[in-house]
Amino acid sequence: MSQKKVLVVGGAGYIGSHNCLLLAERGYQPIVFDNLSNGHSEFVKWGPLEEGDIRDRARLDEVFAKHKPDAVLHFAALIEVGESVKNPVAFYDNNVIGALTLLSAAMDAGVQAFVFSSTCATYGLPEQVPMDETHRQAPINPYGRTKFIIEQALKDYGTYKGLRSVMLRYFNAAGADFEGRIGEWHTPETHAIPLAIEAALGRRQGFKVFGSDYETRDGTCVRDYIHVLDLADAHVRAVDYLLNGGETVELNLGTGTGTTVKELLAAISDVSGKPFPVEYVGRRDGDSTTLVANNEKAKAVLGWEPQYTLHDIIRSAWDWHSKANFHLQ
Repeated sequence: MSQKKVLVVGGAGYIGSHNCLLLAERGYQPIVFDNLSNGHSEFVKWGPLEEGDIRDRARLDEVFAKHKPDAVLHFAALIEVGESVKNPVAFYDNNVIGALTLLSAAMDAGVQAFVFSSTCATYGLPEQVPMDETHRQAPINPYGRTKFIIEQALKDYGTYKGLRSVMLRYFNAAGADFEGRIGEWHTPETHAIPLAIEAALGRRQGFKVFGSDYETRDGTCVRDYIHVLDLADAHVRAVDYLLNGGETVELNLGTGTGTTVKELLAAISDVSGKPFPVEYVGRRDGDSTTLVANNEKAKAVLGWEPQYTLHDIIRSAWDWHSKANFHLQ
């Protein structure tokens, strides 16, 4: 039996590269398609790199014809909520037009298995916590809306065109490969754990907490942090599921445990042994009070269970950022 190929779109990025690592470990051949706008060629270690943009249909057709992938994993989205409010046009262009172009190319190439990197931002403000997949989807920012639009397209393509997909709604991805080969590297960095670690390393002037008057146990927002390798495990299982004939489904990926920003910062100080200055400022537009996943459906459908704790997440991220030979701007 020949090795099955998976086209990992956005595979040079943070979550995409960790997926390539696990795909390769589990016997798949990852092929990375990335325009390197947010990805890093240094992260492409487990298969070939095809440079290109998801809005470039001719380039996509070339890559599909050359590699004939059995499945597609799509990670090539713009992801910053704040940026989506400032520049919605770029988000609709990349996340909607780009994703629809990719889907058309995949279907024309005969691919019937598509794993989509979605987000809990499609739910909007939580009506109950933890949130399950039946929670109303009413996104409150352009980022969440662009992901929601593609989920709707995937359901229509499943019903009318036979494309089978798994929509994975992430909560807060964090952490790094435990061997330090790849990790979180965004420019500019906007994610809480790397920002706090950089503050602890003295690479930043402290850490800003947006809002300390939320209705939570300590006034700061609650988030569900999930290790990037647990996320990757769910994606590889989703590929297995689809290639074995699984039907279109949407699944939450989170641990089911919420951590406040204050608790997160205390854990980072604890793991690093380095306290750092923290400044409390006003709330940020578009932030939900509490986002915690109900992950029972992913467990049932994929047999998936998150393996790593918050301590594991912070330890692996700390090791990566301490050793990393890049200094973020």
